[in-house]
Amino acid sequence: MSARFIVLEGGEGSGKSTQCAHLAAALRSRGVSVVETREPGGTPLGRSLRGLLLDGDDLNPVAEMLMMAADRAQHVVEVIRPALAADQWVVSDRFVPSSLVYQGVVRGLGVDTVAELSQMATGGLEPDAVILLDVDDATAEARRSPDSDRMEREGAEFHREVRAAYRRLAGDCGWTLVDGTGAVAAVAARVLAAVDS
Repeated sequence: MSARFIVLEGGEGSGKSTQCAHLAAALRSRGVSVVETREPGGTPLGRSLRGLLLDGDDLNPVAEMLMMAADRAQHVVEVIRPALAADQWVVSDRFVPSSLVYQGVVRGLGVDTVAELSQMATGGLEPDAVILLDVDDATAEARRSPDSDRMEREGAEFHREVRAAYRRLAGDCGWTLVDGTGAVAAVAARVLAAVDS
């Protein structure tokens, strides 16, 4: 089976991390070699950047965008491309769509600006599929830890804007929208069906 690059996306509390693990396990049960990874933090450099991005209280939006791009550039070179070259599947918790939404739309830097920077950071690498886990605002809020990272501590209006931006860009960018509500196993089945299609 040829290598594939699958990205799971969604706002805080959408279940991406949980569903990445379930998807990787389902693929492995089919005999597929899978590399699980995430952004930010999929490399040693990325782990340092993740701390700066998520543990602080105040970060300029441009600095946030550039740090995400730096994390992504290293991630692509060090993890994603080597795995694909070795005929492995890559399942990533976040990729370029996150930056388009968070920095491009919600932080107001512009989708085109962020897309251009991301193109440079990735060397033009595109996922084979982007699965967007969509959950209503109340469900996402109930799942978020109020004292967790900087993004999770953003207010309710920020998170509503993130969800709206994801939904708006999904149609333009060809991302597959999957209902992320309900039991973990039920969501996992929907994600696997989306990947299979």
